[in-house]
Amino acid sequence: MPATTLNRANLKQLLAHKQPPCLSLYQPTHRSFPDREQDPIRFKQLVRQLEEALQKQGRTDTANILAPFHALVDDIDFWNHNLDGLAVFGAPDYFQVFRLQRSVPELAVVNDRMHVKPLVRIAQSADRYQILCMTLDSVRLFEGTRDGISEVPLAEGVPATLEEALGADLTQKGQTGFPQGYGRASERGDPMQVEAGGSGKQDEIDRDRERFFREVDRAIIEHHSKPSGLPLILAALPEHQFHFRKLSHNDQLIDEAIEVDPSLLSSEQLREKSWTVMQPRYLKRLGGLLDQFGESHGQGLATDQLEAIGQATREGRVATLLVEAERRIPGKVDKEEGKAIPVDDGSQTTPDLLDELTVWTLEQGGEVVVVPVERMPTQSGAAAIYRY
Repeated sequence: MPATTLNRANLKQLLAHKQPPCLSLYQPTHRSFPDREQDPIRFKQLVRQLEEALQKQGRTDTANILAPFHALVDDIDFWNHNLDGLAVFGAPDYFQVFRLQRSVPELAVVNDRMHVKPLVRIAQSADRYQILCMTLDSVRLFEGTRDGISEVPLAEGVPATLEEALGADLTQKGQTGFPQGYGRASERGDPMQVEAGGSGKQDEIDRDRERFFREVDRAIIEHHSKPSGLPLILAALPEHQFHFRKLSHNDQLIDEAIEVDPSLLSSEQLREKSWTVMQPRYLKRLGGLLDQFGESHGQGLATDQLEAIGQATREGRVATLLVEAERRIPGKVDKEEGKAIPVDDGSQTTPDLLDELTVWTLEQGGEVVVVPVERMPTQSGAAAIYRY
């Protein structure tokens, strides 16, 4: 069973699916043997909880809905490629799997809509980013958070090598030219080199490099940067940084860079260097949101009261909603009335108010940012900044 890469686009598609019963399953998983051997066992137990919840609700169509869940239990190849978490969703004629870079608490719930707040935390977290690792021999893409990184499979249409990008147009191997494809000393700061074959073939090699960089830039924008909306760090040699940035049209490409040959870095070294780049941006963004909430609250344009947030969301007034990570508040909800009222009910089928407010805000075109508990500016679990 192939898993889908989580981004804001497919999160929106998931939110749009509202045909009950909606099954949501989350669990932490393990990347390495032997820890990952326990993952399908735990998954099977969570599927059993879904089945019990369906039976309590008097559902009679459980076999068809649960069939793809049961099939996943026995898919050995699937469980050999785990990341840190798993999210699986099912409904009549619907089944979707996401591998997650971040561990998530176990949860198996049946409700009238998908439980998405753990996904929102990942998809809309302020600490999420991508790394484009590029040499003339290879292109690799990674996605990272403050907790770790993992490689993202390149979408079809993204060239992984110079040869793949240029095909028959590539200058034939064996022709003379400088190894890195630079014909002028000023481009690298090296002493002038003399090429026995003349400048013509070097010009062809330089043009190959430029065409390669243009094709990589175009494909990454189309297939990865636009769908994800994530900041992009370029990991490449300084000379490649200069030429790639000169022609790039990627609005997500940030100025800060990892200026080394990425093929020489271990995964942990790449994680360390990338987070060194991203941490100041992450803290600055969170700090800006918290300052904005404080200023807006003083002007009557922000609140931490859940009922008031529900009403403002119904009216389309919530511009930004801050939600406390991994907190659940059971409650009664009425979207038409904009009511979100906490209740003392620990049942898994009781709506999570924070989840409902998240969905309502996204449906109204607002932004949701899930904030670590230690940086949350309120005690209620949510903080809304109004448009007006």
